[in-house]
Amino acid sequence: MKKKKIVIFPVSKINGEINLPGSKSISNRVLLLSSLSEGKTVLKNFLFSEDTKYMLEAFKKIGIPLNINKKKKTLKILGSKNFFKNKKTALFLGNAGTAIRPLTAIFSLYKNNVELNGNARMNCRPIKHLVNSLIEGGADIYYKNINGYPPIIIKGGFSGGKIFIDGKISSQFLTSLLIACPLAKNNTEIFIKNDLVSKPYVDLTIRIIRKFGIKIINNNYSYFNISGNQNYISPKKFLIEGDASSASYFFAAAAIKGGEIKVRGIGENSIQGDIKFLKILKKMGAIVRTKNNTISVKRKTLKCINLDMNNMPDVAMTVAILGLFSNGQTVIKNIYNWRVKESDRLSAMSTELKKVGAIVEEGIDFIKIIPPKKFISSIINTYDDHRIAMCFSLVALSGVKITILNPECVKKTFPKYFKKFFSVISFKTE
Repeated sequence: MKKKKIVIFPVSKINGEINLPGSKSISNRVLLLSSLSEGKTVLKNFLFSEDTKYMLEAFKKIGIPLNINKKKKTLKILGSKNFFKNKKTALFLGNAGTAIRPLTAIFSLYKNNVELNGNARMNCRPIKHLVNSLIEGGADIYYKNINGYPPIIIKGGFSGGKIFIDGKISSQFLTSLLIACPLAKNNTEIFIKNDLVSKPYVDLTIRIIRKFGIKIINNNYSYFNISGNQNYISPKKFLIEGDASSASYFFAAAAIKGGEIKVRGIGENSIQGDIKFLKILKKMGAIVRTKNNTISVKRKTLKCINLDMNNMPDVAMTVAILGLFSNGQTVIKNIYNWRVKESDRLSAMSTELKKVGAIVEEGIDFIKIIPPKKFISSIINTYDDHRIAMCFSLVALSGVKITILNPECVKKTFPKYFKKFFSVISFKTE
């Protein structure tokens, strides 16, 4: 039976070490590229979470051989692009954007009859910008229910060429194209309309693709050139970094409460864009030290901040929580894409921040936060959104009791989050 809530009592102290789970963004990208590469690939520090589970279940259904060892966090996969050809099947992908979007592009390369479906929230998240671009390249894709949203039916036919994509909603649409286009019959030119969001995730995609033997030309995030009719080459082994987004909650906890948190499994040279959260922490006043594959954070008085966080929308939520403990108004701008994530995060964060006593102004693409004069013990709605659950656990560091509803939503990216969080905190005693 699911746990309906977790109660976090006021925290008196925080101190300890955390070994990070593998990055979700890297895990699903590398898993897909490995499945498209001829031969065997061994993935180490693979993240076993809800998002990767849906990708793995899809692979099993279409016949891709997998050898999984959750205890050792390893996965062996025997890949071939032939697994994605001539399929007639329906695949359920939950709320995993890193699964449904790239699989849409891959199945569109070959003659298929594949239905991709998601849960209720995924089927409210737009996919039309990606579908429109694939159709420009020759794909036959149909909406089963509502135009612009999953479920979709993919018949194949994408061959590359000159295509356009709107960059303002999700970088996952471009990532999906970048993964598929090297396998297309023709060379592809991708032109970006509007300013591209979450650019570091595109950099991440291109760097990982390069490790599988393919180079992509990126001209200032406005134009991409990809040679077609290529093959991915397995690197044989791939070690997945710890998840930088997941690390942000522990870095923030140390910055808020004091003590020291050491996070192992990620370094300052991480290929993940969210590692730049450390620069924000320093700017806000925290002490950050890095050594080899370990990062430690200590507290100092936190200063408020005014930032455009379009490139780091996930850790922008952690910054919003830091704003509760800062010395003035925190402003986070250019985050419209919060509205089309696992929940409408702008609305959700605004509502829950007010519950704990903050003064909040919510705009179409920004949020302003003035810290509470006095924190209020609250019951936090998580909207089935893993990041809201993890973010608001940190409010217990204020000295009030916080109840998190539906805490199991963290299984999407960090199934053991609360276990690890409780391992580094001590509670106040009467």
